[in-house]
Amino acid sequence: MSSPRRITLARVAEEAGVSVSTASRALRGRGDLSADVRTRVLHAAAALGYTSAGESRGRPRDPTAGVIDLVFGNFHDPYTDEVVAGARTTAAALRYDLVLTTDRPDAEDDWPHRIRTRGTAGVIVGLVMPTAAQVALMREAGIPLVLLDPPSEAPAALTSIRTTDRAGGVSAAEHLLARGAERFIVIGGTPSYRFGRARVDGFISAVRTDLPEAQVVRVDADWSAIGAAAACARALRELNGAGPIGLFACNDEMAAGAYRAIADAGLAVPREVLVVGFDDVRGARWLHPPLTTIRQPIREMGAAAVRTLVRAIEGADIAGEAIELPTALVVRGSTAPGAPGDPASSHP
Repeated sequence: MSSPRRITLARVAEEAGVSVSTASRALRGRGDLSADVRTRVLHAAAALGYTSAGESRGRPRDPTAGVIDLVFGNFHDPYTDEVVAGARTTAAALRYDLVLTTDRPDAEDDWPHRIRTRGTAGVIVGLVMPTAAQVALMREAGIPLVLLDPPSEAPAALTSIRTTDRAGGVSAAEHLLARGAERFIVIGGTPSYRFGRARVDGFISAVRTDLPEAQVVRVDADWSAIGAAAACARALRELNGAGPIGLFACNDEMAAGAYRAIADAGLAVPREVLVVGFDDVRGARWLHPPLTTIRQPIREMGAAAVRTLVRAIEGADIAGEAIELPTALVVRGSTAPGAPGDPASSHP
């Protein structure tokens, strides 16, 4: 009987339609190839069952490697600052160093290839959904991966840390209804990420359950204060009738933009418009009046992502886990008691 044909690097290169040297660079994670070439080579190697005994696959076999990468599209905004604070403190307590890695738009300098070259023990990817090719590179290198607040539903095999977005939207609606709001504005985010959709769906569902005939005007903005100001101005013009307005914005920055539009329309928060945001970033309490918001435990999410990743680094099977941390309503001046329609408004 003849022995099975040995799968060689040359055969992988032939299958992928590239040279042997190109196939070698692709499998080693070098950064000088296009994403398309890398993907073809990886798919060919996987289909053929190619392994390269003795080659470095990106992560050192030494289990004491103490580096964790935190990947975001950008840093130094209120959300990522909180994530970094939670992740860095927890990583240090577990004797790991945290490296901040940017997801760059240049396919020639993709983050998985940079990560594979520096002895990373594991990766947290925040607000970014990795491609199938990127996941394959991490899996091939033996580098565990955890998603933090993924923008779309994660494949079943990937582990994610998130918050109770829909429940947060429900809480915002219930609070505005309890404060006497009769007409509603919802400012959703565009692009329409998973967490934004869940917040809006929860809010509208709760309003429809409690006050089925209420007018609800849904507008979208680009997750920024400027975009939300313009969207809120349109929504205010669309509202009919009279009565207190309840406004829910899918993040605190958009709520701040709504403040500007409300003032420009000659209205006041909370006298005519009650406002609830989402996130509870530092700036929420410094708005005038301070913003009622749904607190997302951002710092705790960063810490949970590190703890979950370290479990995987130490050999635990975490595949497919979806860990949700609870939101909480934080009441401040933007829905203060005494606003029109509030049961407490008649009290001094």
